[in-house]
Amino acid sequence: MSAARATPVGRRDGSPSTDDRDPVVAAGRRWEAETLAPALAAGPERKGRFETLGGIPVDRLYTPRSPTSGPDRIGTPGRPPFTRGIHPTMYRGRVWSMRMFSGFGSPEDTNRRFRYLLAHGESGLSIAFDDPTLYGLDADDPESLGEVGKCGVNVSSLDDMGRLLEGIPLADVTTSMTINAPANIVWGMYLLTGRAHRVALDRLGGTTQNDILKEYIAQKEFLYPPRPALRLVTDTIEYATRHTSRWNPVSISGYHIREAGSTAVQELAFTLADGRTYVREAVGRGLPVDEFAPRLSFFFNSHNDFFEEIAKFRAARRLWASIMADEFGAKNERSQWLRFHTQTAGCSCTARQPELNVVRTTVQALAAVLGGTQSLHTNSYDEALQLPSEDAARIALRTQQILAAETGVAEAADPFGGSYYVEWLTDRMEAEARRYLDRIEEMGGVVAAIERGFPQREIQEASFRYQRAVEAGESKVVGVNAYTVDEPILVPRLRITERARREQSRRLKALRDRRDPRRHAAALERLKAVAETERTNTMPAVLDALKARATLGEIVVAFQDVFGSYRERSMY
Repeated sequence: MSAARATPVGRRDGSPSTDDRDPVVAAGRRWEAETLAPALAAGPERKGRFETLGGIPVDRLYTPRSPTSGPDRIGTPGRPPFTRGIHPTMYRGRVWSMRMFSGFGSPEDTNRRFRYLLAHGESGLSIAFDDPTLYGLDADDPESLGEVGKCGVNVSSLDDMGRLLEGIPLADVTTSMTINAPANIVWGMYLLTGRAHRVALDRLGGTTQNDILKEYIAQKEFLYPPRPALRLVTDTIEYATRHTSRWNPVSISGYHIREAGSTAVQELAFTLADGRTYVREAVGRGLPVDEFAPRLSFFFNSHNDFFEEIAKFRAARRLWASIMADEFGAKNERSQWLRFHTQTAGCSCTARQPELNVVRTTVQALAAVLGGTQSLHTNSYDEALQLPSEDAARIALRTQQILAAETGVAEAADPFGGSYYVEWLTDRMEAEARRYLDRIEEMGGVVAAIERGFPQREIQEASFRYQRAVEAGESKVVGVNAYTVDEPILVPRLRITERARREQSRRLKALRDRRDPRRHAAALERLKAVAETERTNTMPAVLDALKARATLGEIVVAFQDVFGSYRERSMY
């Protein structure tokens, strides 16, 4: 956008207005002539383009005549289309859940961190698993060497899940698990651990991320080809609908799409496209939409562009309500709710001047709250360097507590509702996202689009454009390419040794030595037989295999014997 771009004035239907009889238009003309023109003559605006982080051009001024969709599309909190929030009272009734993402080392190491966070005011658990667990590998697998417990907690067996949750009041605390390709297996471990704690299935509350489609799009931690992997997700939705009334079987995740370099609009569009696909699969399985849809949830990133993020969350609610009502005929308003967890943008945190990440995280968290999130994780200031130390995790949690208790942001529902700029930007993001959704539909849906490499290429190109702008100095990153200092990085280090791998390997050997080999082998054969059918739900067979003390890696291999593995086509 050039510095001399005209101020937008227009009719409510979105077309330009030049009618000076309109008092708002007339006032705009006077402001341009009497105030703006002399100011520009005295000193020009900054050079460069004025646009959001995602590249949406931003005008100088927004007025009541800036094109928006009108009051019927803005609505009120707790009413369709839920632009202003899914609850009438929002945080006046209850503030968002403060859910810190935690996990490292052995199950006992992470159990101690959980207890620490609960004692300091955390209101829900969020489990980070290490790379071997995310890739369905046992701790003693040769490919796990050097990775066990390094970027999350290692869970290789049902017994490990028991150690991880020892002493945690599972009937009172909800648990989020960031696990995808082997989500059905790890969720099975959680259900069986709850049973061992004498907690009924209908009292266990929580969420499995379980969003396999975004793995092919962004994070790349997949185990099977897309179509059988999608079947396993649908199995969990069906099983949760029938047996676990408080569990959210899928948290449809845009977070990793954004971390891979997408724009805010791409994050919004590709996430909702994935959600639409899961709903279609479940409906195709014969599940009534209003039976399972109320327990679908979402997971978004909150990045640095304050207003773009607020608009993204508002547009997401409106779009999802429309998809559920218009495309799937959902009658229950809860089926139209877009409930979401937010995590601040890990990719925005810098290793240089890491203390500045406290400021970034605070701004991002504020945008999430003003956008109406239901739960929130704030990254620790040492995010770019390591797993968080206890001090860093406590500061991140205190950031949320200050926002909730001291700032006043929880007093009114959707306080930016009616802002000329925010309403215009919400509409613009909705329109841009719909264009992506329509293109994906034209390709035959998300799986077909993934197989063609469409979302992957879009993200790669957006990421390249941003990185090029940073390296050219066009996009400023404080402490990296602007306002730098030549000082050592002084951050207390959290070091994860190979102790966790040795300990977990010893336990796996003991597990294999004491289990009933016949029962174990029979359970895995039954699992493969069920997987070979097209419609039989695999969850009961997964639970039986876990009770026979089959390990995570063994169950994954059994599925791969039937489904095969997957190699992504090159996007370059």
